[in-house]
Amino acid sequence: MRDYRKYEIWKKSHQLALEVYGVTKYFPKEEMYGITSQLRRSSLSIPTNIVEGSGRHSQKEFAHFINIASGSAAETEYLIRFSFDIKYLNENDFNKINEELISIRKILNAFHQKIKL
Repeated sequence: MRDYRKYEIWKKSHQLALEVYGVTKYFPKEEMYGITSQLRRSSLSIPTNIVEGSGRHSQKEFAHFINIASGSAAETEYLIRFSFDIKYLNENDFNKINEELISIRKILNAFHQKIKL
C-alpha cells in the first residue's frame, strides 16, 4: 500500500484545492451551484484521485487515477482562466493559482509516465 502523503504532487494539489476553496468564497452567491461548485470539485478531484489511486494494488490502476487527476487539473486550469476573464478572480490570484496548476500538470505528466512503465 502506498502512502499518498509522501508524494509531493499530493501536497501541491492539496494546497491548490485549499486555495481554490479560499478564493471562491468571494465569487457571486448566484454562482454557488455554477462555476463555484464546478471549480471546487475539479480542484478537489486532483488530490482525491491521487489518494484513491495510491490505495489501489496495481501500478496500472495507480497510473489510471493519476491520469484522471491530470484531466481534473486541465479542467481546473480552464475554469481558473474563465473565472479571471469574467472578473471573478483578480490578477494576483489568477497568476498564483495558474502557475501552481501548470507546475502540477507537469509533475502529474512526468509521474504518470514513470509509474505506467
